[in-house]
Amino acid sequence: MQKRIAMVAGICLAFTFLATQASCQQDKSKRPSPPAKAECDLGGGKTLTVDYSSPRAKGRKVMGGLVPYGEVWRVGANEATTFVTTADLKVGGKDVPAGSYTIFTIAEHNKWTLIISKKTGEWGIPYPGEGSDFTRTEMSVSSVPDHVEDFTISFEKSGAGCKMHLTWEKTRATVTIEKK
Repeated sequence: MQKRIAMVAGICLAFTFLATQASCQQDKSKRPSPPAKAECDLGGGKTLTVDYSSPRAKGRKVMGGLVPYGEVWRVGANEATTFVTTADLKVGGKDVPAGSYTIFTIAEHNKWTLIISKKTGEWGIPYPGEGSDFTRTEMSVSSVPDHVEDFTISFEKSGAGCKMHLTWEKTRATVTIEKK
């Protein structure tokens, strides 16, 4: 009888542990790289929304380290970063129709390449390959005066669209996005 009670108690404890783990996995805000969102109001009820996970530097080398030079980077952490537009756009001069995409970058010291991928719904890595690219466009690179601990994607209103900034450590990569 005592063995049966101990076994039932052990099973209950195991289920409690698993339920706790599952609820922690569901609460993405408790992740080391919590979820973040950036939005650009394109006017006329049209928007561009980027959902990403924001990693922290935590004393690590970011540029040329966590963000490797010359290699595809997933732009954030965890799930792939989504790029959803309800308007037809020009991104860095390239046509991008309304829809859902995933973004990646290739960082270099003085220029970055933004990759807009047709493949969506995947984890952030591995990169699905050039065959899934919708387009690639250059981003300008500049320095920021203060160290930025948390990787950040932001939009700055500009003319008929926005400038999208990817900022981390002391680096900012920027691309101009316009509503067509």
